[in-house]
Amino acid sequence: MMKEQYQVLGMTCASCAASVEKALQQVEGVREASVNLAREKVTIDFDPERLTFEDLQETVQEAGYDIRSLDSQNKAKIQFAIEGMTCASCAATVERAVQSLDGVSEAVVNLATETLSVTYDKERVDVATIKEGVQASGYKASLKADNQETPAKKESQTAQLWRRFSWSALFTVPLLYIAMGPMLPFGGLPLPHFLHPEHRSLNYALAQILLVLPVVYLGRSFYTKGFKTLFKGHPNMDSLIAVGTTAALLQGLVTTIALGLGSVDHSGAHPDLYFESAGVILTLITLGKYLEAVSKGKTSDAIKHLMGLAPKTARILDNGQEKDIPLEQVQVGQILLVRPGEKIPVDGTITQGSSSIDESMLTGEALPVQKTQGDLVVGGTINKNGSFQFEAQKIGKDTMLSQIIQLVEDAQGSKAPIARLADRVSAVFVPVVMGLAVLAALAWWSLGGQSWQFALSILIAVLVIACPCALGLATPTAIMVGTGKGAEHGILIKSAPALEGLQAVQTVLFDKTGTLTQGRPEVTKLLTYGSLSDREVLALAASAEKGSEHPLAEAIVQKATEQALSLPNMTDFQAVPGHGLVAQVDGQSLYLGNARWMTEQGIELTEAQTDAEKLASSGQTPIFVALGQELIGLIAIADRLKESSRSAIAQLHKMGIETVMMTGDNTTTAQAIARELGIDRVLSEVLPEEKASHVKELQSGDQVVAMVGDGINDAPALAQADVGLAIGSGTDVAIESADVVLVSQDLTTVVTAMKLSKATMRNIKQNLFWAFAYNVIGIPIAMGLLYLFGGPLLNPMLAGAAMSLSSVSVLLNALRLKQFRV
Repeated sequence: MMKEQYQVLGMTCASCAASVEKALQQVEGVREASVNLAREKVTIDFDPERLTFEDLQETVQEAGYDIRSLDSQNKAKIQFAIEGMTCASCAATVERAVQSLDGVSEAVVNLATETLSVTYDKERVDVATIKEGVQASGYKASLKADNQETPAKKESQTAQLWRRFSWSALFTVPLLYIAMGPMLPFGGLPLPHFLHPEHRSLNYALAQILLVLPVVYLGRSFYTKGFKTLFKGHPNMDSLIAVGTTAALLQGLVTTIALGLGSVDHSGAHPDLYFESAGVILTLITLGKYLEAVSKGKTSDAIKHLMGLAPKTARILDNGQEKDIPLEQVQVGQILLVRPGEKIPVDGTITQGSSSIDESMLTGEALPVQKTQGDLVVGGTINKNGSFQFEAQKIGKDTMLSQIIQLVEDAQGSKAPIARLADRVSAVFVPVVMGLAVLAALAWWSLGGQSWQFALSILIAVLVIACPCALGLATPTAIMVGTGKGAEHGILIKSAPALEGLQAVQTVLFDKTGTLTQGRPEVTKLLTYGSLSDREVLALAASAEKGSEHPLAEAIVQKATEQALSLPNMTDFQAVPGHGLVAQVDGQSLYLGNARWMTEQGIELTEAQTDAEKLASSGQTPIFVALGQELIGLIAIADRLKESSRSAIAQLHKMGIETVMMTGDNTTTAQAIARELGIDRVLSEVLPEEKASHVKELQSGDQVVAMVGDGINDAPALAQADVGLAIGSGTDVAIESADVVLVSQDLTTVVTAMKLSKATMRNIKQNLFWAFAYNVIGIPIAMGLLYLFGGPLLNPMLAGAAMSLSSVSVLLNALRLKQFRV
């Protein structure tokens, strides 16, 4: 599957956008279609091997609209599953191979998830060419949608590694006993006379060959992959192991042949065989791989948990009869029945009944939410204590749960900027290590006066200990756990750069309406000026506002509805964003809006100015109403603050972060609300088109700025900010433009997101430090630095154990993030 964006022609309203989305989502091969009405664009997630642009265009044209390419439209993004990678060097090799293809602008490999994300120009390169590029580098690529790694498949692979280790250990233990037992102090361990190295050296060697061969066969993947990448010119971890153990095996075979030919006399001494080193190294590294797989599985627990939230079946009402069907067979429009204690299967709207719903999987909030007829319910949430029926509206990949899973997977597959250092090191690490191993061995043999067996031991130890696995796992494992933990708390982080960016934020800019406030304004006062009554002024205002989607307009219309007013007919309605509106009634112009709008129309406000200032100073928004050139009323509207707003602002201040509120309200009203919340700065009377420029202005002062908003007019500012955070209940456009989605209405999740970011980045830095430190310390020791000054020599078997444990330690450290608490 891949995502592409197109411009949509002919849309004029939300209904148009819904028509385009519906038409595309019904096409087989389209997983998701999302229309951004404000930008007149559609994002389509579809199978490129089944659908072309022409197919999509034809579908949209049948719905009455059209789509066309943009200059940037030639770019597409697609994700592959990569087989055969074992270390950071592998990931770097795949990235370089794909990045070098003409038409590929970005290639990012995630070693922890074994995925490759490619951004490319579809007119210059295609999916098949990318696959060939990966294959040419020694690995295998398949579209991720065709190679879904289910938990069962992962568990099967982990079980296979355990079996491989168990069988390897079964042969390695006696091999180690035979090879090393007689060398132990105090007479050593007993061996049968026919196997004793001092009396039957050939039998001693042949027995070890018979035991090591099964271990080599069980670990044959190290050799097939290692030598393949070595001969292609980009060696990896498997190459280090393959070369090191092959050197040990060849040395042992040469000695065995010499013993058989009688050209070497080892009577009374132990022959120099390295079979046990090869066997133990292969067995220990297999154990390390198993522990690594187990730990990796734990890092993706969040995805497994999310996948397990959806029930396997759904209960539909078919002609009044209840019927259980597989979840995959549920269709849009069907009526479903949910009983107490059951999981809600898909997204929809309650048509009958009521209940309290546990939505903690979405919001992290433990308290159930009361739902009744007309309310939305989300698949995967739990019905607590009432039965109800609801109409299925979103199924399959369109449900919120599926979208959350996809978003978390995308974030886990992305790469944080901090990972670039490890990438640069990994790109040259293995060739450099191989060179150091050869130089160290030659130096000890030729300059140090040591035997070639000693030099061989040095070569093997350096090759084996220097595996760059830990480097490759340091960042992605922490990202996986961090983003998964965020999802548990209702914080959906779209990418690794966003997660990294949160910890550096210095200023948080809040939209007011719907973000700091409830987003449900109410009419609190109505003053009249002139001969018209309160009811007449309210009826005129509500009639004009009837065609507006602004929250303040909805408050006025709601108040008129409560009073059962009869509304006059309006014509030529025209809204001016950030100012107000004008409409025609009985041949006269009716104006509603702020003081600036009235002044521009030449309307005198002196009579109402004092009243407006009093209302604004108490945190209420004054709306002026004028008929012709005469002011006839002043409507006060207030939007209650969210309970979490004060707490969120206070906690941000404790973290040393500056807070700013941006609103279209007049300065007096905005300052009153800011004082109540303790906000540091206020940007008032801001027009929608000015929001992004205010963000840019803050950034120009070398400030890392986060923007929190929820509306269509917040989208440009969310996109401009260093990190954009969208309230999850806000518009699709705002969510699409943001880097982080806060599913809960609780603004303290902004603080939680920042603390999670700091914890994750701290974990990544720890991982990188230990990964680098391991190699900086381990390689010189393996080269014989301590031995040079009278210290011990690193045994190749201990080098293998240390290498395996380095990767596991990095994974275990990343798993500590699972203990993160709000």
